[in-house]
Amino acid sequence: MMIEPPIDKMIEKVGCKYALVCLVTKRARQLLDKDSEGLNNSGERAIAIAAREVYGGRVTAGYED
Repeated sequence: MMIEPPIDKMIEKVGCKYALVCLVTKRARQLLDKDSEGLNNSGERAIAIAAREVYGGRVTAGYED
């Protein structure tokens, strides 16, 4: 079984596992709040869509100094 997108590559993009979990979770919640009806029709889970968006660079973490 292949996991897409690869977790190790996503961690490299974000910086650390904790930040990755927070970012993907936050985006998945946004998707559920914004378009839950569209998600039901597509048959995909929000967490999978959010992970692909992070991997593709469509969603990034903004850090404050």
